[in-house]
Amino acid sequence: SGSEGGDEPTFVPALRKNRNEPESLLTALADLHVRGKAVDWPSYFAGTGAGRVDLPTYAFQRQRYWLTDERTYDRDAIGLGQSPDEHPLLGAAVPLAGGAGVVFTGLLSPARYPWLADHVVKGTTLLPGTALVDLALHAGEYVECGSLDELTLEAPLVLSERIDTQVQVVVGAPDDESGRRALTVYSRSSDDMRAEWTRHAEGVLSDDAGTRGAGEGLAVWPPRDAVELHTADVYDRLAAQGLDYGPVFQGLQSVWKRDDEVFAEVALPDGLEAGGFGLHPALFDAALHTMAVSDAGFQ
Repeated sequence: SGSEGGDEPTFVPALRKNRNEPESLLTALADLHVRGKAVDWPSYFAGTGAGRVDLPTYAFQRQRYWLTDERTYDRDAIGLGQSPDEHPLLGAAVPLAGGAGVVFTGLLSPARYPWLADHVVKGTTLLPGTALVDLALHAGEYVECGSLDELTLEAPLVLSERIDTQVQVVVGAPDDESGRRALTVYSRSSDDMRAEWTRHAEGVLSDDAGTRGAGEGLAVWPPRDAVELHTADVYDRLAAQGLDYGPVFQGLQSVWKRDDEVFAEVALPDGLEAGGFGLHPALFDAALHTMAVSDAGFQ
């Protein structure tokens, strides 16, 4: 509360039931500020490392200045009778009784995983297809079918900025003859428990490791006899096609071409943790951006 120049005092609550004290106090100070009362902000944030910053000049500048949601999310799958899952985007694995398969569950949103907000296609935030691949491979490792033989993407998985999206990765029972397993990915909004599930991808898992290349010819970098391609404007050209990638998904560093072979350097931005993924979806996505460079034929 406060009173200046004979004005009537203003009172705002600093404590509220079922709300933590720091949040209530900060809300009270903000309320006083917007009512025209002088608030000594620097003194309240002394020793925290906080400082004043310039506000963005327009709404879509890719820097954020508002407070991030630091809620801790309950991932205690054991308390719900399920098995915890170690994948960063999944919370639990549910082996079905009778060997009928396994269901993996998770909740997705840019609020939970801020890096997802940088994958925007024609103005809509989508879960990248590379994340679906990683989810499928993780499910395959869990059931000892480490090879993803095929994966068909049927519908984009749209992410809401404020509402969690429920995700299920369903792995069926093994085929009696081949041991292969069917895999399906579904989602629905978490605000309607009666909503129909949308099927986004179907695939097949097997335990056939197949033949994998050993990366021959990469002992020397840049590759011998390869020509470096022009990449400076690749994300401008992708944006013109509606692929408005943010900094997390702009990981393509350089591209080289030798005959029909394409080589690339890709990297994640500093501070983004890649642990828990087979290959971080943003890094995988950046590797696919080499196609935009090589197809353009720029040098």
